Amino acid sequence: MWRSSIIALILVWTCGCGKQVPRAANVAPGTPYVSWIIMYGDRDNPDREFACQSDPRTDCVVPPSRPDAEVFTNVHIYYHGAGGETRYEGPVDVGFLQGSGAARESQSNITVKKNESIANQSVTGIVTRTTGTYHLKFSLTATVTDTKRTQPIRDQIPIVVK
Repeated sequence: MWRSSIIALILVWTCGCGKQVPRAANVAPGTPYVSWIIMYGDRDNPDREFACQSDPRTDCVVPPSRPDAEVFTNVHIYYHGAGGETRYEGPVDVGFLQGSGAARESQSNITVKKNESIANQSVTGIVTRTTGTYHLKFSLTATVTDTKRTQPIRDQIPIVVK
């Protein structure tokens, strides 16, 4: 049974998935980066409708939950490998979810193995009932372990709930 304060955090390690993984056209080979897709729907299928993705980036709009119809969202985050083993650490805040700040934030600790190109994290939760502009925020550090090179990954994506 889902409750409004519960977020299901599912880690799936994969070299691909059923959805088309967004890939940044302007990222140099060997550079760590994150891409994402936001979907929404109902309790049975939070992936029913496409809202937006990182590449190509478009406006992101999701409907609000209502007392008689909760809207579920599934935020798919793709961590791209950078040649060697690449570790991503830091908070991801899905600000348009119902609940307190702690309920909306997850701590990423994801490693893309040297022989893999991507790792995936999905955050599923209930969209807030309050309309307005919220943000999907990344505040990550990517470390390529072979070279000990680190790179901050910061992004704040506006999400309109209307």
